[in-house]
Amino acid sequence: MTRSFGTVVFSHGKESGPWGSKITAMAAMVRELGPAVESVDYRGLDDPSDRVRKLIGMGTELKEPMVLVGSSMGGHVSGAAAAVLRPRGMFLLAPAFYMAGYEQYTPQDVTCPTAIVHGWHDDIVPVENSIRWAREHQAALHLLNSDHRLEDQIEAICSLLRDFLTALG
Repeated sequence: MTRSFGTVVFSHGKESGPWGSKITAMAAMVRELGPAVESVDYRGLDDPSDRVRKLIGMGTELKEPMVLVGSSMGGHVSGAAAAVLRPRGMFLLAPAFYMAGYEQYTPQDVTCPTAIVHGWHDDIVPVENSIRWAREHQAALHLLNSDHRLEDQIEAICSLLRDFLTALG
């Protein structure tokens, strides 16, 4: 695979960890394609702004083109850091965009190719939020018959991520 990026950087959700089942599965697939893999550990950082600063700090140290992959709050964090990090692309799972009371924090200055995967039955981040953001930013949108965690769709998510990375590189 011709690579236009060197590292895929994962950002986990609010109550998850850096090597949960989705990230572990996606990282294994990414390694098969060739790019390096990093997963930021945000445990103990509840403030999204602190998480954004941590991702920007790590991303600036990489000094190479990257792809950001984020789930839920990690999707929001990836989107917020994108203006500074200028990733080659973003792949987001149920990103916490347009959440009630926090709408003004939803990233709007994202210019890289972006794909969103969201479950139709998400009771934490309304699927309408991803539909709205995808429409406003011409992002690819994949709606799956699942809930917020998307745990029953890991194989489909890995396939979508593989296709996204292949199209980028």
